[in-house]
Amino acid sequence: MAVSIAILDCDLLLHGRGHKTLDRFDLESVSDHFLLSQFGFPRHFILYLVELLREALCRRTQRSRAISPEVQVLAALGFYTSGSFQTSMGDTIGISQASMSRCVSNVTRALVEKAPQFITFNRDQSSRDQAFQEFQRVAGFPGVLGVLDCVQVTIKAPNSEDFSYVNKKGFHSVGCQLVCNARGLLLSAETWPGGLKDAEILERSALFKQLQDIQEGWLLGDRRYPLRKWLMTPVENPESPAELGFNLAHTATHEIVDRTFRAIQTRFRCLDGTKGYLQYSPDKSSAILIACCVLHNASLQSGLDAWTLERTDPLEQPEILEQRPEDRDNQAEDLRKQLILKHFS
Repeated sequence: MAVSIAILDCDLLLHGRGHKTLDRFDLESVSDHFLLSQFGFPRHFILYLVELLREALCRRTQRSRAISPEVQVLAALGFYTSGSFQTSMGDTIGISQASMSRCVSNVTRALVEKAPQFITFNRDQSSRDQAFQEFQRVAGFPGVLGVLDCVQVTIKAPNSEDFSYVNKKGFHSVGCQLVCNARGLLLSAETWPGGLKDAEILERSALFKQLQDIQEGWLLGDRRYPLRKWLMTPVENPESPAELGFNLAHTATHEIVDRTFRAIQTRFRCLDGTKGYLQYSPDKSSAILIACCVLHNASLQSGLDAWTLERTDPLEQPEILEQRPEDRDNQAEDLRKQLILKHFS
């Protein structure tokens, strides 16, 4: 790793240890392989990110010897994709831990500001028709607008005794409600305390309000969610071949959102609980998670593959939502029966 430090710390080599600013770092001075292996993305995408975030990063670093946007972006990407502590990545690119922390904070905030630009749930007729076609090609399930799930990202315990972040498995986490399309592009991403149940998060979310006036189509959700006219869930105890076919098509289609998040965790190893946990407050951990979601979408829109880095862990079986009879949606049950009869009989 000493060679990597020497290559990147060009100001240190030119001016000595007292002039360690990296404000003249040139991305063209390092190889494509180095950028991809150390920062997780190819040169063209890193350059695109630098220009996308340049104004915001310069605005936040109005000091006479500010770290350049290029180095700030590299520092943040290195942290997101390595899963290592900030100190380790700071050593790799030749900046101090304090500078590394500022870079990650600045880039994270800049990316979160871009979330409305990159994570959008378009509901116009053209977008709807395209979603229907793409999802139906997956497993023959009609009318799908997106697939919904809630994932958990492990964080350190908050300083205060806040038990809202203790999830059902007993560890602290941030819950992230995701909706994606058939290509793995995120249509919605919201973070919540990990102690909330998936159905509770849905009911409190901005997405829930958007879904109330849907006239055509639905999301697919697993058994942790209630059946609604705009949210199709599996049949609890399938008895007929048609119901079984419905469930099989539902599972094959819904798996897209699981695959997408596994790919996000694999690319952005700071989110991978098997490597440790995010050592930040819930608010900053949530911001890092949304920043990684923005990067995921931005990379897809730049032509990178959603699932190139997908892990192949076995899927966790969801718990079944316990519903009281009065909470059942009879219209939704009738709609699901009609759907099964028309398309799976």
